[in-house]
Amino acid sequence: MVTRSSDYALAAASGVLLALSFPKFGHPAFGWIALAPLLVALSRGGALSRAFRLGVTTGAVYFAGTLYWITRVMVTYGHLQPWVAVLVNAALIAYLALFPALFAVVMRRLVAVHGTEALMAAPLVWVATELGRTHLLTGFPWVLLGYSQASVVPIAQLASIFGVYGVSALVAGVSAAAAVSAVSRGTGERVKAIAGVAIPLVAVAVWGSLRAADAEWTRAGQPLRVGLIQGNVDQSEKWELERARAIFDDYLGLTRQAIAAGAELVIWPESSTPFLFEEDVLAADRVRAIARDAHVPILLGSDQIEWRVENNRRIPDKFFNAAFLVRADGTDAGVYRKMHLVPFGEYVPLKRLLFFAGPLVEQVGPFSAGDDPVLLPVAGHLISTAICYEVVYPNLVRQFVRGGSELLTTITNDAWFGPTSAPYQHFAQASMRAVEEGRYLVRSANTGVSGIVDPYGRVVEQSAIYERAVIVGQARFLNVSTFYARHGDVFAYASVAMTLALLLISRRRVQ
Repeated sequence: MVTRSSDYALAAASGVLLALSFPKFGHPAFGWIALAPLLVALSRGGALSRAFRLGVTTGAVYFAGTLYWITRVMVTYGHLQPWVAVLVNAALIAYLALFPALFAVVMRRLVAVHGTEALMAAPLVWVATELGRTHLLTGFPWVLLGYSQASVVPIAQLASIFGVYGVSALVAGVSAAAAVSAVSRGTGERVKAIAGVAIPLVAVAVWGSLRAADAEWTRAGQPLRVGLIQGNVDQSEKWELERARAIFDDYLGLTRQAIAAGAELVIWPESSTPFLFEEDVLAADRVRAIARDAHVPILLGSDQIEWRVENNRRIPDKFFNAAFLVRADGTDAGVYRKMHLVPFGEYVPLKRLLFFAGPLVEQVGPFSAGDDPVLLPVAGHLISTAICYEVVYPNLVRQFVRGGSELLTTITNDAWFGPTSAPYQHFAQASMRAVEEGRYLVRSANTGVSGIVDPYGRVVEQSAIYERAVIVGQARFLNVSTFYARHGDVFAYASVAMTLALLLISRRRVQ
């Protein structure tokens, strides 16, 4: 007889498989079967409250295995006691686990009413919960299931149509078919489930292989040689006065190296300057001089202050995490202010609730969010810049492309993460934006991973983490358009609508 503890073991197994679907310790293959154990457990019956607990179990293991590095960040840079950092991280994990729990409750309801065939609704329900995780309470769409396939180029092409959510659905569909095969007693039901997934899976794999092999967009548009600077500056050294000059001189030297290698645009990482670009005129003039002398624009990350005047005195009013573009003639081309801030990094959500994390609240910068998806001019074209964590938001990057961006850039400082899985997860998620939008994506990261990704998600150039590096490689300005760029998350919202419709039908059927 099957015991209740075995169901929790199955739920935990799904959490382990989900965590092992992502870098740096995992492999994309685990993603295809990750939800199957949980779905098998849900098919065995029980109350909705039991389904909720099973989903929480899966979610807790899933997010503990992929977000463990947050504890390190809070201890090292938030100066929290380890036990407090664990508690704060646990609170975040518990919140995120509510989404797999909601998935489990909905799936249990559907199976209870419609039988094991209802397991095939799992892709729709899973995507609906992922969309919720992207938007609720400012959202935290880290390690969505579709990101597990970022390096599987043929499968990743589906993102050009339905975004990362479409890839999530395809991957979840295989788990659903596996679960039906495991629990169904009828051969016909198994055959229908397997065929229902195998046909679209093979179609996507063949189409994606042909699309990536043709690689039409790698020959289109105007080429641009991009120089990516990876200074590898330790976070603890960045604002030390005795190190600031050496760090800045090193960035200038690496910039000259990139220009000597043929770079036509040089990109520094997020918050790369050990000074405020608009406030330190002499230091900024050194950057302008290099741009002017080499006739090469420079994009760099630096904090920005918005001032107010009171009693004839200038007082800092707002602080922004920003990206500045210096034109090839040394003048200012524009500034982009980060629109989506990092929870626990640039602001603390639910400050009153997290009163016990006082030191973290004090350490987190008082940043304000920018209002507009500002584009920056380079060589007669427009480019966009997503700063750090912003790049994991599909619709935000889509706003840039809809506004006219022909090249995606992203700048980040992943020194916070240390040598954990986070830098690799971050880079993989960024690369999915290139496929969705049909654009080259270039990424400059303080400690890595820096690199160039083509419009099909292939990594053209890539650095290792924790090394000084200069990457000079070719990207292209593109003005092509994917289905996803034109229509956005229609599939994800349709999944929400279909999930609600299925629940409504189930309610009526029970009545």
